[in-house]
Amino acid sequence: MKKILTVLSEWGYWGEELVGPLETFDRAGYQVDFATPTGKRPVALPPSMDATFVDPPLGRPVVSSEMAEKVKQLEDPRNPRLDNPITLSAWLPDRPYWSVDKVIRAWEAYNRALDLIQKDLEQYDALLIVGGSGPIVDLANNHRVHDLILGFYQLGKPIAAECYGVACLAFARDFSDRQSLIWGKHVTGHCKEYDYLDGTGFVGSDINMGPPPYPLEYILRDATGPHGRYHGNFGKEISVIVDYPFITGRSTPDSYTTGQKLVEVLDKGLKRYGW
Repeated sequence: MKKILTVLSEWGYWGEELVGPLETFDRAGYQVDFATPTGKRPVALPPSMDATFVDPPLGRPVVSSEMAEKVKQLEDPRNPRLDNPITLSAWLPDRPYWSVDKVIRAWEAYNRALDLIQKDLEQYDALLIVGGSGPIVDLANNHRVHDLILGFYQLGKPIAAECYGVACLAFARDFSDRQSLIWGKHVTGHCKEYDYLDGTGFVGSDINMGPPPYPLEYILRDATGPHGRYHGNFGKEISVIVDYPFITGRSTPDSYTTGQKLVEVLDKGLKRYGW
Protein backbone atom coordinates (compact mmCIF):
# COMPACT_ATOMS: atom_id res chain seq x y z
CA MET A 1 0.00 0.00 0.00
CA LYS A 2 1.40 3.40 -0.98
CA LYS A 3 1.42 6.09 1.67
CA ILE A 4 0.94 9.84 1.15
CA LEU A 5 1.84 12.56 3.66
CA THR A 6 -0.61 15.46 3.29
CA VAL A 7 0.19 18.84 4.84
CA LEU A 8 -2.65 21.25 5.67
CA SER A 9 -2.81 24.78 7.03
CA GLU A 10 -4.43 25.52 10.37
CA TRP A 11 -5.67 28.86 9.01
CA GLY A 12 -8.00 27.46 6.39
CA TYR A 13 -7.62 25.05 3.48
CA TRP A 14 -9.88 25.08 0.43
CA GLY A 15 -12.19 22.08 0.77
CA GLU A 16 -12.07 20.70 -2.76
CA GLU A 17 -8.29 20.97 -2.80
CA LEU A 18 -8.26 18.30 -0.13
CA VAL A 19 -11.32 16.31 -1.20
CA GLY A 20 -10.20 15.94 -4.83
CA PRO A 21 -6.82 14.33 -4.15
CA LEU A 22 -8.11 12.46 -1.09
CA GLU A 23 -10.90 10.73 -3.01
CA THR A 24 -8.40 9.89 -5.75
CA PHE A 25 -5.95 8.40 -3.25
CA ASP A 26 -8.72 6.43 -1.57
CA ARG A 27 -9.78 4.91 -4.90
CA ALA A 28 -6.17 3.97 -5.59
CA GLY A 29 -5.98 2.19 -2.23
CA TYR A 30 -3.40 4.57 -0.77
CA GLN A 31 -3.00 5.35 2.91
CA VAL A 32 -3.06 9.06 3.77
CA ASP A 33 -1.47 10.65 6.84
CA PHE A 34 -2.21 14.29 7.68
CA ALA A 35 0.09 16.89 9.22
CA THR A 36 -0.36 20.49 10.40
CA PRO A 37 2.17 22.99 11.76
CA THR A 38 1.20 22.71 15.45
CA GLY A 39 -0.98 19.61 15.47
CA LYS A 40 -4.35 21.38 15.40
CA ARG A 41 -7.11 19.77 13.38
CA PRO A 42 -7.25 21.56 10.01
CA VAL A 43 -10.35 23.59 9.16
CA ALA A 44 -11.83 24.26 5.72
CA LEU A 45 -12.41 27.83 4.59
CA PRO A 46 -16.14 28.62 4.93
CA PRO A 47 -16.60 29.71 1.27
CA SER A 48 -15.34 26.29 0.19
CA MET A 49 -18.39 24.74 1.87
CA ASP A 50 -20.86 27.25 0.39
CA ALA A 51 -22.43 26.40 -2.97
CA THR A 52 -23.79 29.98 -3.23
CA PHE A 53 -20.38 31.62 -2.91
CA VAL A 54 -19.45 33.53 -6.06
CA ASP A 55 -15.70 33.71 -6.68
CA PRO A 56 -15.00 37.40 -7.40
CA PRO A 57 -12.33 37.03 -10.13
CA LEU A 58 -14.26 34.30 -11.96
CA GLY A 59 -17.69 35.84 -11.43
CA ARG A 60 -19.39 32.49 -10.79
CA PRO A 61 -19.87 29.89 -8.06
CA VAL A 62 -16.91 27.52 -7.77
CA VAL A 63 -18.35 25.05 -5.23
CA SER A 64 -20.98 22.56 -6.37
CA SER A 65 -23.71 21.46 -3.98
CA GLU A 66 -22.21 17.98 -4.03
CA MET A 67 -18.74 19.28 -3.15
CA ALA A 68 -20.08 21.53 -0.40
CA GLU A 69 -21.66 18.46 1.24
CA LYS A 70 -18.48 16.43 0.88
CA VAL A 71 -16.44 19.13 2.60
CA LYS A 72 -19.04 19.50 5.36
CA GLN A 73 -18.94 15.75 5.97
CA LEU A 74 -15.15 15.84 6.23
CA GLU A 75 -15.37 18.82 8.59
CA ASP A 76 -18.04 17.26 10.81
CA PRO A 77 -16.52 16.92 14.33
CA ARG A 78 -18.01 13.42 14.47
CA ASN A 79 -15.83 12.44 11.50
CA PRO A 80 -12.45 11.46 12.99
CA ARG A 81 -10.49 11.38 9.73
CA LEU A 82 -8.74 14.72 10.30
CA ASP A 83 -8.31 14.23 14.04
CA ASN A 84 -4.85 14.14 15.60
CA PRO A 85 -2.69 15.17 12.63
CA ILE A 86 1.08 14.84 12.86
CA THR A 87 2.57 17.89 14.60
CA LEU A 88 5.30 19.32 12.38
CA SER A 89 6.67 21.52 15.18
CA ALA A 90 7.27 18.42 17.31
CA TRP A 91 8.49 16.19 14.49
CA LEU A 92 10.98 18.47 12.75
CA PRO A 93 13.71 20.47 14.51
CA ASP A 94 13.66 24.22 14.93
CA ARG A 95 16.28 26.01 12.86
CA PRO A 96 18.67 27.82 15.25
CA TYR A 97 19.49 31.50 15.12
CA TRP A 98 23.06 32.37 14.18
CA SER A 99 23.23 34.42 17.39
CA VAL A 100 22.69 31.48 19.77
CA ASP A 101 25.41 30.33 22.14
CA LYS A 102 27.58 27.55 20.71
CA VAL A 103 26.12 28.13 17.26
CA ILE A 104 28.23 25.42 15.60
CA ARG A 105 27.01 22.78 18.05
CA ALA A 106 23.44 24.01 17.56
CA TRP A 107 23.66 23.61 13.80
CA GLU A 108 25.28 20.21 14.11
CA ALA A 109 22.39 19.10 16.32
CA TYR A 110 19.88 20.55 13.86
CA ASN A 111 21.43 18.67 10.94
CA ARG A 112 21.64 15.43 12.91
CA ALA A 113 17.93 15.73 13.64
CA LEU A 114 17.20 16.27 9.94
CA ASP A 115 19.17 13.12 9.10
CA LEU A 116 16.90 11.17 11.44
CA ILE A 117 13.82 12.71 9.79
CA GLN A 118 15.06 11.33 6.47
CA LYS A 119 14.68 7.83 7.89
CA ASP A 120 11.11 8.67 9.00
CA LEU A 121 10.27 9.90 5.50
CA GLU A 122 11.26 6.62 3.89
CA GLN A 123 7.84 5.23 4.91
CA TYR A 124 6.09 7.69 2.56
CA ASP A 125 5.80 7.53 -1.21
CA ALA A 126 4.85 11.16 -1.84
CA LEU A 127 4.09 14.53 -0.26
CA LEU A 128 1.02 16.70 -0.93
CA ILE A 129 0.60 20.32 0.20
CA VAL A 130 -3.05 21.42 0.06
CA GLY A 131 -3.93 24.96 -1.00
CA GLY A 132 -6.28 27.72 0.06
CA SER A 133 -5.48 31.06 1.66
CA GLY A 134 -4.32 29.46 4.92
CA PRO A 135 -0.91 28.36 3.55
CA ILE A 136 -0.04 32.03 3.10
CA VAL A 137 0.01 32.31 6.90
CA ASP A 138 1.58 29.14 8.27
CA LEU A 139 3.05 27.05 5.43
CA ALA A 140 4.68 29.29 2.82
CA ASN A 141 7.49 30.62 5.05
CA ASN A 142 7.54 27.73 7.51
CA HIS A 143 11.09 26.33 7.60
CA ARG A 144 9.84 22.99 8.90
CA VAL A 145 7.65 22.66 5.81
CA HIS A 146 10.67 23.61 3.69
CA ASP A 147 12.78 20.95 5.41
CA LEU A 148 10.03 18.40 4.81
CA ILE A 149 10.02 19.26 1.10
CA LEU A 150 13.81 19.06 0.98
CA GLY A 151 13.65 15.64 2.64
CA PHE A 152 11.30 14.24 0.02
CA TYR A 153 13.36 15.88 -2.72
CA GLN A 154 16.59 14.31 -1.46
CA LEU A 155 14.87 10.91 -1.41
CA GLY A 156 13.74 11.41 -5.02
CA LYS A 157 10.05 11.17 -4.09
CA PRO A 158 7.17 13.05 -5.74
CA ILE A 159 6.05 16.36 -4.24
CA ALA A 160 2.63 17.78 -5.13
CA ALA A 161 1.22 21.19 -4.23
CA GLU A 162 -1.93 23.13 -5.07
CA CYS A 163 -2.80 26.81 -5.34
CA TYR A 164 -1.04 28.87 -2.64
CA GLY A 165 0.58 25.67 -1.37
CA VAL A 166 2.89 25.93 -4.39
CA ALA A 167 4.54 28.90 -2.65
CA CYS A 168 6.16 26.39 -0.30
CA LEU A 169 8.03 24.89 -3.26
CA ALA A 170 9.29 28.30 -4.36
CA PHE A 171 10.65 29.07 -0.91
CA ALA A 172 12.10 25.61 -0.16
CA ARG A 173 15.82 25.73 -0.79
CA ASP A 174 19.06 24.34 0.52
CA PHE A 175 20.30 26.72 3.19
CA SER A 176 23.81 26.73 1.70
CA ASP A 177 22.96 28.11 -1.76
CA ARG A 178 19.44 29.57 -1.22
CA GLN A 179 18.34 28.53 -4.72
CA SER A 180 14.74 27.43 -5.05
CA LEU A 181 14.14 23.73 -5.64
CA ILE A 182 11.92 24.63 -8.60
CA TRP A 183 14.72 26.54 -10.37
CA GLY A 184 14.71 25.27 -13.94
CA LYS A 185 11.34 23.50 -13.47
CA HIS A 186 7.92 23.96 -15.03
CA VAL A 187 5.13 24.69 -12.56
CA THR A 188 1.67 26.19 -12.26
CA GLY A 189 -0.03 27.92 -9.35
CA HIS A 190 -2.57 30.61 -8.54
CA CYS A 191 -2.35 33.03 -11.46
CA LYS A 192 -2.60 36.81 -11.14
CA GLU A 193 -5.95 36.85 -12.92
CA TYR A 194 -7.41 34.64 -10.17
CA ASP A 195 -6.20 36.83 -7.27
CA TYR A 196 -8.79 38.66 -5.19
CA LEU A 197 -8.75 42.45 -5.15
CA ASP A 198 -10.36 42.33 -1.71
CA GLY A 199 -11.57 39.80 0.83
CA THR A 200 -8.58 37.50 1.34
CA GLY A 201 -9.34 35.93 4.72
CA PHE A 202 -8.40 33.13 7.05
CA VAL A 203 -10.11 30.86 9.57
CA GLY A 204 -9.72 32.14 13.11
CA SER A 205 -9.19 35.77 12.13
CA ASP A 206 -11.51 38.64 11.25
CA ILE A 207 -8.75 40.37 9.32
CA ASN A 208 -9.49 41.17 5.69
CA MET A 209 -6.09 41.35 4.03
CA GLY A 210 -7.61 42.78 0.88
CA PRO A 211 -5.61 41.18 -1.93
CA PRO A 212 -3.21 38.32 -1.18
CA PRO A 213 -0.02 39.64 0.48
CA TYR A 214 2.06 38.41 -2.43
CA PRO A 215 1.27 37.57 -6.09
CA LEU A 216 2.13 33.89 -6.35
CA GLU A 217 2.49 34.02 -10.11
CA TYR A 218 5.32 36.54 -9.89
CA ILE A 219 7.11 34.51 -7.22
CA LEU A 220 6.88 31.35 -9.33
CA ARG A 221 8.09 33.13 -12.46
CA ASP A 222 11.17 34.31 -10.58
CA ALA A 223 11.75 31.03 -8.70
CA THR A 224 11.78 28.88 -11.85
CA GLY A 225 14.51 30.98 -13.48
CA PRO A 226 15.42 31.40 -17.15
CA HIS A 227 15.37 27.70 -17.96
CA GLY A 228 12.11 26.86 -16.16
CA ARG A 229 8.67 28.33 -16.68
CA TYR A 230 5.51 29.29 -14.87
CA HIS A 231 2.32 28.22 -16.69
CA GLY A 232 -0.77 30.21 -15.70
CA ASN A 233 -2.97 28.72 -18.43
CA PHE A 234 -5.48 31.52 -17.92
CA GLY A 235 -8.56 30.82 -20.02
CA LYS A 236 -8.13 27.06 -19.68
CA GLU A 237 -10.35 25.19 -17.24
CA ILE A 238 -7.56 22.93 -15.97
CA SER A 239 -3.94 23.72 -15.22
CA VAL A 240 -1.83 20.88 -13.80
CA ILE A 241 1.88 20.52 -14.52
CA VAL A 242 4.11 17.51 -13.91
CA ASP A 243 7.84 18.13 -14.05
CA TYR A 244 9.20 15.33 -11.90
CA PRO A 245 9.42 15.27 -8.95
CA PHE A 246 6.94 18.15 -8.80
CA ILE A 247 3.20 18.00 -9.49
CA THR A 248 1.53 21.40 -9.28
CA GLY A 249 -2.13 22.45 -9.55
CA ARG A 250 -3.25 26.01 -10.20
CA SER A 251 -6.45 26.28 -8.15
CA THR A 252 -9.73 24.64 -7.09
CA PRO A 253 -10.84 23.11 -10.43
CA ASP A 254 -7.46 21.39 -10.73
CA SER A 255 -7.74 19.41 -7.50
CA TYR A 256 -8.90 16.07 -8.89
CA THR A 257 -6.44 16.23 -11.77
CA THR A 258 -3.60 16.99 -9.36
CA GLY A 259 -4.46 13.86 -7.39
CA GLN A 260 -4.85 11.80 -10.55
CA LYS A 261 -1.48 12.88 -11.92
CA LEU A 262 0.23 12.08 -8.63
CA VAL A 263 -1.27 8.59 -8.83
CA GLU A 264 0.01 8.27 -12.40
CA VAL A 265 3.46 9.38 -11.27
CA LEU A 266 3.49 6.70 -8.58
CA ASP A 267 1.76 3.88 -10.45
CA LYS A 268 2.73 4.50 -14.07
CA GLY A 269 6.02 6.37 -13.89
CA LEU A 270 4.67 9.63 -15.33
CA LYS A 271 7.46 12.21 -15.44
CA ARG A 272 6.06 15.03 -17.57
CA TYR A 273 2.59 16.42 -18.22
CA GLY A 274 0.96 19.69 -19.24
CA TRP A 275 3.86 21.45 -20.96
